[in-house]
Parts: sequence; C-alpha cells; structure tokens
Amino acid sequence: MSLLLRATPELVATAWLKTVVGDRVATTLPKDNSSWAASGFCTLVTAGGTPNLYVPLREPVIGVDCWAVNPQSQKPPWNKAAVLAEAIQAACYDHRAIPRSVTLPAGYPAAQVLSAYTTGEPRRIPDDPSSYARYSIPGLVLAWVEVPS
Repeated sequence: MSLLLRATPELVATAWLKTVVGDRVATTLPKDNSSWAASGFCTLVTAGGTPNLYVPLREPVIGVDCWAVNPQSQKPPWNKAAVLAEAIQAACYDHRAIPRSVTLPAGYPAAQVLSAYTTGEPRRIPDDPSSYARYSIPGLVLAWVEVPS
C-alpha cells in the first residue's frame, strides 16, 4: 500500500515564499554561502498553529529567518537581510495576489493560500558568529487548503 502524499505547512510556506523572494528559500541555509551571497536567503520552520477542527483548513505559524552575507567582509549586510523581510511583509499586504494557488513538489497536491499575515515585526538578530546578517519574522501565518486533484 502506498501512502497518499499530502501538503505540509513547510511545503506550502516554501512554495508561497518562493512567489515572493524567488528560489532562495529552504528549511536549512545552504552551507556554500557563495550561492546566495548576492541575493540573501530565507529559511523557515513551523513554529505553531492549529489545524481547523471541522474542515481541512490549515493555519500554521511559520518562523522565517532572512539571511545575508558579505564574504569579503566581517560586517553583516543588515540592509540586504531587511529587504527580504520587508518583501515578505509587503506580500502579506498585497491582497489582490491572495488567494493564490501554489505548486508543490511532484506527487503532492497543489495548495490554495487563502490569507497571509505576520504576527510581529521583523527583528534584527545580532552577534552571529559567522558575521551573517539575520532578520527574524517571529510568525508568518498562512491559511491554506489542499486543492482537490
């Protein structure tokens, strides 16, 4: 018996964030920072949320970190990381672009993001030992449902 693949909060959040910041989103930061030094990078983790009790509506809270690095300097490029965080915040206000269908990896159903909002202001995370600039969005809430296939 094969299990049916289902959309997950991390898959949906990754797909939605890629519509905002491009293909520079994952659950982990790439080890080779030269691949993202020019553009910055976003990482995410499911931080909470409660699935609806009666209908298949999901509303996870996603923690998002926006990273930037300048390999030629020990000075963190704060503005580059802040620009990513502000792009995500601006996308939450772009009500004409939401709801939006997002495509998940092969074999998974698509998902429809019904709303997106943040639960707090992005904040600077200082003193990274690798001299990375990091802004953290404490909670990005995405309300979504799977699209029937």
